[in-house]
Amino acid sequence: MDSLLIRGGNALAGEVRISGAKNAALPILTASLLTAEPLVLSNVPHLKDVGTMLALLGHMGVTVTPDERNHVTLCGESIPHREAPYEMVKTMRASILVLGPTLARFGEARVSLPGGCAIGSRPVDLHIKGLQAMGAEISIEHGYIHARAKRLQGAHIAMDVVTVTGTENLMMAAALAEGTTVLANAAREPEVVDLAECLIAMGARIEGAGSGVITIHGVPELHGATHRVMPDRIETGTFLVAAAMTGGRIRALDAAPETLVSVLGKLADAGAKVTQGDDWIEVESDGVLNAVDVRTAPHPAFPTDMQAQFMALNCIASGAASITETIFENRFMHVQELRRLGANIEVSGHTALVRGVPRLDGATVMATDLRASACLVLAGLVAAGETTIERIYHLDRGYERIEEKLTQLGARIQRIH
Repeated sequence: MDSLLIRGGNALAGEVRISGAKNAALPILTASLLTAEPLVLSNVPHLKDVGTMLALLGHMGVTVTPDERNHVTLCGESIPHREAPYEMVKTMRASILVLGPTLARFGEARVSLPGGCAIGSRPVDLHIKGLQAMGAEISIEHGYIHARAKRLQGAHIAMDVVTVTGTENLMMAAALAEGTTVLANAAREPEVVDLAECLIAMGARIEGAGSGVITIHGVPELHGATHRVMPDRIETGTFLVAAAMTGGRIRALDAAPETLVSVLGKLADAGAKVTQGDDWIEVESDGVLNAVDVRTAPHPAFPTDMQAQFMALNCIASGAASITETIFENRFMHVQELRRLGANIEVSGHTALVRGVPRLDGATVMATDLRASACLVLAGLVAAGETTIERIYHLDRGYERIEEKLTQLGARIQRIH
């Protein structure tokens, strides 16, 4: 199993090109199930989760043609297997996204209940309730969701809590439903907007993406299209935090500043200098940072996927700050590992109180989930001596060639096979 060895202490400087967003690419890939014509995607990141999704779509019958330039062409002309088996779903919760489009186009779908990160409960009951409201008959048997519907019908669906994948699944299903569907309390994340733009390019009629109410007017069929996946805002934020923590200067290219307003505000509050253009963001820092309070909430508030990275920043900042996690109930697993590096963190319920320390010391730590992995990398970049991060397969799920990109910025980091 691979690990990362980091020798801390270098200020990072230079330019880094941001990859396509994992959380946008995964639902957009499943949109290929909605049409018999080719869907041509660019800026698709080379990530473990993307590979898993492409393997699942290939298993179902989608013809998948990737190239070396981060392009993928998908053709779902024939889908003989309308099932997502447990073996292919257990490592990635996003596999549930094949449910809506498969059911909408073919009238039947069988999908294993998903697995994925252990960061907390992410139930799929809202997906199921939404599809039932659209007329689907759904049973759960032997660990599988079995859904049937001759043709889904438009419905008004008010979701109890904001769910990103739930919004995406129901939006794809509604694109081929008969009549109009209204999704109230819909997720407003930029990745939802990116999926909607891809669906619109395929002929869907969607209004309100990016707001709390999305209206979808169903059409009989969708056609092929070409779409570029949006930049990964979490990868962007991670590199910008690295610049602030190491006292360096990093310019993120091919970025989307408008998707990171809350994160950039917190970096400025911490004392970093933030500048930006249409498709780039630069952070410069002298390494002297102020602790900043963080409270996660659905977009446009502070993203839960950046919580761990800011906890790492607060570990070496001046003063004390609270970090409150409101999205997932089990997302402080990185605290114990940061303590191994010398961090001063107390946890009470869903809030962590972080008191800055003069320095962190290298140690061997273990990644527990995707964003915890990134937070440990950031801590290792500033820790004295060597830090070894084990179980980095989590990191490979969401960061494309992270050690190569960090090396180009001046980090001393290597993958140990």
